[in-house]
Amino acid sequence: MKRPTATVPAAPSALVANVDPASTHVPEPAPKPARVREAAGARAPRASRAGGSGVPRPRADAVRNRERILTAAREVFVEFGSAAPFDEVARRAGIGNATLYRHFPDRPTLVRHVVLFVMGRVTASAEASLAEEPDAFAALCRFTHAAADERIGALCPMLADDFDREHPELLAAQTALESAVGTLLATGQGAGAIRTDIGVGDLMVALSQLSRPLPGTACLDTDRFAHRHLQLFLDGLRAPARSELPGSAATFDDLRQKTM
Repeated sequence: MKRPTATVPAAPSALVANVDPASTHVPEPAPKPARVREAAGARAPRASRAGGSGVPRPRADAVRNRERILTAAREVFVEFGSAAPFDEVARRAGIGNATLYRHFPDRPTLVRHVVLFVMGRVTASAEASLAEEPDAFAALCRFTHAAADERIGALCPMLADDFDREHPELLAAQTALESAVGTLLATGQGAGAIRTDIGVGDLMVALSQLSRPLPGTACLDTDRFAHRHLQLFLDGLRAPARSELPGSAATFDDLRQKTM
């Protein structure tokens, strides 16, 4: 009695060779159930659901630390100048030196970002004052006192020789600030409320000088004096002018050239 001969399956290459391509039909995969599709969507990368930018968002604590550093550095630079110790900035921000250096690795970077921080906030204040105050002179007063609270004196490093005034971010921020304050001032002048022989530079210089504490003093209540003297200055801006000013109106270009 013969044993049945075992059938040996053909090699894959032989099977392919014996198949008629014209008669080949590869069935389409069945659609996945809705629950499977939803699960796949739930496992999509976080960046895709955030708009596909692929840029991770900074952690909330990192954002808070950065804000505290810039606020503290703004105060320190106004009081002691941009050469103030990093240790003092870190102490006022309530963080360690390592955290400070992690956000701002060197002094020029920190100084630039403090200037950008102040310029952005002052610009926003000028725009809000003009939009929300019906009276042009009231808008100028609101802006001036708010800018003093922002420690606009922190912009003084822009006048230093070693400051990179041509950085693209700074040029853009400066253009926005000049436009916002210029529009605020021009609106008051057009309404006949503000004398016409002053420029944006005059306002910014006065703001910077009057909101800085006196050097070498331990004045603990500078805000009260700053706002008092700023109001005296603002009253001098009312139209009609009571006197003739020497020289010409100062512009932002004058500030950049340090001719004041």
